[in-house]
Amino acid sequence: MARLILLLWMSLMAAPSLRCIQAAERNIVFIITDDESPTLGCYGDLVAKTPAIDRIAADGVLFRNAFATTASCSASRSVVLSGLHNHRNGQYGHQHHFHKFLTFDDVGRLSLPNVLGKLGYRTGQIGKYHVGPEPVYHFETYLRGDGRNAVQMAENAKAFITADDARPFFLYFATADPHRGGGIDQTSQRELKPDLFGNLPNGGSHPGVTETFYDPDEVPVPPFLPDTPETREELAHYYQSCSRVDAGVARLVEILREAGLYEKTLLVFTSDHGMAFSGGKTTVYEGGLRVPMVVRDPYQTRRGFASDALLSHIDITPTLIDYAGGLDPETNGPTRYGVDTTPPRRGPMPVDNRDGGKPFDAYHGKSWLPALADPEAEHWDTIFASHTFHEIQMYYPMRVVRDDSYKLIWNIAHGLPYPFASDLWAASSWQAQFRQGLDANYGRKTVGQYIHRPRFELYDIRNDPDETTNLAESPEHAEILRQYQDKLKQVQREMDDPWITKWDYE
Repeated sequence: MARLILLLWMSLMAAPSLRCIQAAERNIVFIITDDESPTLGCYGDLVAKTPAIDRIAADGVLFRNAFATTASCSASRSVVLSGLHNHRNGQYGHQHHFHKFLTFDDVGRLSLPNVLGKLGYRTGQIGKYHVGPEPVYHFETYLRGDGRNAVQMAENAKAFITADDARPFFLYFATADPHRGGGIDQTSQRELKPDLFGNLPNGGSHPGVTETFYDPDEVPVPPFLPDTPETREELAHYYQSCSRVDAGVARLVEILREAGLYEKTLLVFTSDHGMAFSGGKTTVYEGGLRVPMVVRDPYQTRRGFASDALLSHIDITPTLIDYAGGLDPETNGPTRYGVDTTPPRRGPMPVDNRDGGKPFDAYHGKSWLPALADPEAEHWDTIFASHTFHEIQMYYPMRVVRDDSYKLIWNIAHGLPYPFASDLWAASSWQAQFRQGLDANYGRKTVGQYIHRPRFELYDIRNDPDETTNLAESPEHAEILRQYQDKLKQVQREMDDPWITKWDYE
């Protein structure tokens, strides 16, 4: 009898740990950085020091062809969290301050945190949010953390990750690095001094972080940027900020391992769009849209490969919903829709415009979960990009259709000079060339060509990946131009793009 009582007592003592193990299945940690191109060791960058992300890639899947749909922070994050292009979800540009763009309320039926909550996940957010309204992208738990210190963010998320709860968890981990900000580097000897990219001045270190410093003479200069001392100084700060993100990823992995959760948690690492340099952020060139996408699914037996599948940010929400077991293959919508935030109608007044005139029932994107098991798997044959605003002063709608052969850019507002984000205009890497005049070199273009864009840009993306030669005016490519214009119109119709009307006027 005493032995039976002892065994019963031992089983009761073990119950919390058993409950924790059961709660751990099919967790999700989604890491999204701010303005980061695929400047990672796993992508072949010989200078970048990113060992934590490189290890995840070595035991997961590295997607070589992953693209944002718009190189603007709020608009891009709304796409990531809704599975809908921003021209459809209503988040045309920045959410904060006077910009005040907001997602349609009824997108909450499809949004990632809302649907995962309905599927039984506990949802947590830390770091940059930058979308709205909150009920559309509602998280159960909001955690505090310095977005410039991903190590601290990881520590602050530990209690959420390891909570004794019967539900799987979804952690949305959004750094503010390597976005520009934090002042300029006063130690620079140049008249035009580099932005600090969130690094502390005078070679300081963020608390708990062993900073990685870079020599401006050794950083690689992307082909869309001019190889100047000003550019190199800024790139050195950018790379330092990227390495600080990696340190935070390393700590996140440690926490998962210590809790016995690493083999039960899907890890996804990406960025909202490319690096914050003119030619990258706010453009629809490759430097703006191409993003890192590193994924480790512990439930896959085949891992450690690279994929050439063509992915889009619109795919993230349906993929994670699919991973959670909640994607309906017939409708391409969730099996359980998110919260209905529609207020009751009172009196004769109509309700607010909550859906843009069409219900939100299905995603624009589709799940790439099968590509995690097959290095030869394909996904899209053609992707679409839709940019309208960054800051509210920057109306410059652009539409893009791209496959593995050609890329067509339609600069809808081509009659206007290209508008600059305030931080990119002030950047030493831009000002150093702009002050030399319109004929000065800026990467593969001149300053004048960067500011004044043609209506169409057509690039042989397979043979000209740096987008150096615009073929839109080439008589030999007139038929290809027409074909890709037709492709673009077709995708605009499929994706409910209101700007399709601009083919008929302007």
